[in-house]
Amino acid sequence: MRHQYHPLGFEGSRIAQGFWRMQEWDMTSQEALGFIEGCLDLGVTTFDHADIYGDYQCEVLFGEALKQKPVLRDKMEIMTKCGILLPSTHRPDIRIHRYDYRAEHIIASVDRSLANLQCEYIDTLLLHRPSPLMDADEVAQAFDLLFTLGKVKHFGVSNFTAQQFDLLQSRLDVPLIVNQVELSPLALPHFEDGTLDHLQRHAVTPMAWSPFAGGELFSGTSDKAKRVQAVLSDLAQEKNCAVDQIVVAWLLRHPAGICPVMGSGKVARLSAATQALSISLSDDDWFRVWVASQGHPVP
Repeated sequence: MRHQYHPLGFEGSRIAQGFWRMQEWDMTSQEALGFIEGCLDLGVTTFDHADIYGDYQCEVLFGEALKQKPVLRDKMEIMTKCGILLPSTHRPDIRIHRYDYRAEHIIASVDRSLANLQCEYIDTLLLHRPSPLMDADEVAQAFDLLFTLGKVKHFGVSNFTAQQFDLLQSRLDVPLIVNQVELSPLALPHFEDGTLDHLQRHAVTPMAWSPFAGGELFSGTSDKAKRVQAVLSDLAQEKNCAVDQIVVAWLLRHPAGICPVMGSGKVARLSAATQALSISLSDDDWFRVWVASQGHPVP
């Protein structure tokens, strides 16, 4: 039986807005609220967070903005992550940078995120990175409780291999609906190592973090970056659009249904990204970027 693809497995947007740099945006709560409303006006309703972002402060900043207009909560899908421990003055109990997927920690992390975000539930909870000490049965216990209590609607992972994904899924009664991994024209490993094939097989949404390769697609000086920049520039001229729009369109073109996560705090940049939904790339266009990144023709 074939299943109709739908982003994130629920009413999520095709492009997501990330808030990992929210603390750097230096916005007042009113300005942050205006940005959130601007996202929603563009049809970008999926908001990506993690407990550790901004030294544990980005969720707090988002919650303070949302508190001014709580009616907006029903118009968005909030995603957050847990599992990474970072020593911080905000978390003096943490002594070493490591991972923690004990049921007790997952449940406590969700409770903190709910308080920070000033929400009653999280749409999707992701395990942030795989841990060599992850006990899938214990994670499943935590997920089951959070789902039963209505604190989390959906679950997923980030940076998991296909085998790690399947291990966790084998213990769950509910489907994992997301694997968020690094994908960009300069980050090709997950295109080739079976990650996207696995997600496409199971109708799981791949979300692309760092779709612009941390800015290297615009200012990188390596030979690889320069090759890709040249092709992206040519395509942008041919399509009469901006380079960043070509990058987004290139990711959207993949049949696995990649959902790019944008990171800018500027509505104009997000607006440009959403316009990429209407940019059509041919197979020839797509492979021009692929070959430039690989540095050699396909076999």
